[in-house]
Amino acid sequence: MKVTIIGLGLIGGSMAIALRKTGLASELFGIDSNPENAKKALELGLVDKILPEDEALSKADLIILAIPVNATCAFLPSVLDAAGKNATVIDLGSTKNLICKSVAMHPKRNQFVASHPIAGTEYSGPEAAFFGLFQNKTNIICEKEKTSEASLAVARKVFDALGMNTIFMDPVEHDKHVAYVSHLSHVSSFLLGQTVLDMEKDEKNIFDLAGSGFASTVRLAKSSPDMWAPIFEQNAEYLGQALTEYIMHLQRFQYHLMKREGKELHKIMTKANEIKRVLDRK
Repeated sequence: MKVTIIGLGLIGGSMAIALRKTGLASELFGIDSNPENAKKALELGLVDKILPEDEALSKADLIILAIPVNATCAFLPSVLDAAGKNATVIDLGSTKNLICKSVAMHPKRNQFVASHPIAGTEYSGPEAAFFGLFQNKTNIICEKEKTSEASLAVARKVFDALGMNTIFMDPVEHDKHVAYVSHLSHVSSFLLGQTVLDMEKDEKNIFDLAGSGFASTVRLAKSSPDMWAPIFEQNAEYLGQALTEYIMHLQRFQYHLMKREGKELHKIMTKANEIKRVLDRK
């Protein structure tokens, strides 16, 4: 199958590597708005050719969008316009509702698969791509009832070959759930990083004291703002709700802390420990 990947960073590049290694792609074409990324992806062998947009889209049996979600909303309708009548178009964005709405009335809507493979690292760019990124991860497909059986079968074949577990979800429910389990953790990490950087101006040795706990908690703050700012914006409603609840818990903790109420702090942390029971089930 001839595959065109739009966006040749961590996600798109890792998808290219996986499609080549699994033998699903006979040819890999690339499109990237950043000429340096396109050049590097070609040098690394992530794709076989960097082609003009119209040629890359018309030649492909499978088109994969691995670009920021705001760009997907803007670009997806024209991608479907240019796609062949038997081609399948898949997006890999971390929000789904606005992306689905952007092509809700498109005459080729049934060729589109709205998906979200929950995989990634804090690194970005073609050099960050690697084989195995998607292995044993969860993939979410939204609005499967609006996708043709043929395109859905192609998408399932791809995600199965990548070793992913695919589940189905309504796009609004998807955005609500990922606001809590993904987007909120990124906001927390970004702002923890900012808080410590602000303190470092006065406390020059603060990073000398940073251990593995700090490193693991703030790791996500190294993620690309180019990718995450549009995600936060598109999911502002549900992320805003999640932040309101998170801030409430922080304020409660601060209240008991200032009163030196160790027993209450212990209760809060003991209740939070229940997350182990949930995560250990996975």
